[in-house]
Amino acid sequence: MNDLAEIWVYLAREPLAALTATLLAWLLALRVHRWCGGHALANPVLIAVALLAGGLLAAGVDYRDYFAGAQFVHFLLGPATVALAVPLYRQLALVRRSAAAAIASVVLGGAFASLAGIAIALALGAAPEVTASLAPRSVTTPVAMGIAERIGGLPSLTAVVVILGGITGAALGPLVLDLMRVRDWRARGLAIGTAAHGIGTARALSVNATAGAFSGLAMGLNALATALLLPLLWALFAE
Repeated sequence: MNDLAEIWVYLAREPLAALTATLLAWLLALRVHRWCGGHALANPVLIAVALLAGGLLAAGVDYRDYFAGAQFVHFLLGPATVALAVPLYRQLALVRRSAAAAIASVVLGGAFASLAGIAIALALGAAPEVTASLAPRSVTTPVAMGIAERIGGLPSLTAVVVILGGITGAALGPLVLDLMRVRDWRARGLAIGTAAHGIGTARALSVNATAGAFSGLAMGLNALATALLLPLLWALFAE
């Protein structure tokens, strides 16, 4: 009981307000998502981020102060990522049958995403550190920040680009796949996981278990391949 009392005293300060705001924004975003019939453009992550950003700006609250209280939610990102292994395990037999095609598609998709980011930065005459920041843009945020720091990029800029890319991919990815007439849930999951990492995987899981499993697989493989290959290739071509 004493431990619970100490936790409550701590949460009764600013962290409780930040946690409450985060949870309320998420619940409202889920309700809007349901009101829109689960449409891909009504992505709850995008809505929750917009609500929180607007609330912080309106209240004049500094992001650092907000994050100091919301870090408990941030801590859960690690366990949530590990939990993606559960749907993957349930689809293990199907994953084994599609392993070669999955690995090839993820490696090629990740390479294309990196090259596209670099090409756009070079075409716009961006500084070298900005170009390096865009290279790992399709990898999950913690890994992308580490890669960017290693190759001379700006981790904070990488984080923003990765999150925006994930939200965009989760919102527009299903629509693009529908237009391309991609019906196989394995292919849809691999595409979303490669392009939109964790945010896209959460969207895929909410739609179909097979798509969610393959999206989680793509997210992990893309992070591994990019973390191993991109720094080596960057050093090779930088010489």
